[in-house]
Amino acid sequence: MTESEAIQARHSVRQYKAKAIEGDVAKQIEDKVAEVNAESGLHFQFLNDSGTAYTNLFLKITGLNSAPASIACVGKDSADLEEKVGYYGEKIVLFLQTIGLNTCWVGSFNKKRSEAEIGEGEKNVISIAVGYGENEGKAHKSKSVDQLVEAKADSPEWFNEGVKAALLAPTALNQQKFVIRLKDDDSAEIVSKGGAFTSVDLGIVKYHFEVGSGRKL
Repeated sequence: MTESEAIQARHSVRQYKAKAIEGDVAKQIEDKVAEVNAESGLHFQFLNDSGTAYTNLFLKITGLNSAPASIACVGKDSADLEEKVGYYGEKIVLFLQTIGLNTCWVGSFNKKRSEAEIGEGEKNVISIAVGYGENEGKAHKSKSVDQLVEAKADSPEWFNEGVKAALLAPTALNQQKFVIRLKDDDSAEIVSKGGAFTSVDLGIVKYHFEVGSGRKL
C-alpha cells in the first residue's frame, strides 16, 4: 500500500481488538519513529502499552481505552511545534495504515499519567492511539471544495490532486478549519482559520496535500 492509498483507506478507529503489537510489526514502528525523529528533531515515542493515559471517562465511553499502544507526540516547545507534530505525526499514521494497523488522533488523554519521557523544555502535544481495529472506521462528511479552496477555475492537475488528498485529512472534531490557496505564482499555501488543535490539523493537512500533489509546500 502506498501513502496515497493509505490516505484513501485510513479512517479514525476508536475500538480495538485485544491483540498486542509484537515482533516485526513493533520493530517496524520503532524504526519509523526513529527515522521521523531524526528527520524532524522531534521526540516521538512508541509506547507499546497505553498504560493509564487512556483511562478517563470520555475515552472509556468512546472505546479508545481499548487501544493497546500509542505514539506520544513530544517535542521542544516552540511556536511551530504543534504544526510539526501534525505533519510528522501523520507521516507515521499513514505508515501504520500501510502495515495493517489502525489509528486515532487523541487530544484528551491524561498527560500526567502518560509514560512518555518529557525532557527539559519539551511538551507532550497530543497522542495517537494505535492497534488492530475492530473495524476500519468510516468516512466523515467533508466540506466542499468551494468552502475550502481559493483558486482559479483552471487549476493545474497537481494542485487538484493535492486538494483531494487534503480534504481527506483528519481534523479535530472534523472541523476542517483551513483554506487552500493557489497563488498567482502557481505555488500553493494552506492557512489555518484558528481554533483548538488547528495548528496540529494544519500540519496534517499540509502533509496530505504534499503526498497528493507530489510537491513540497
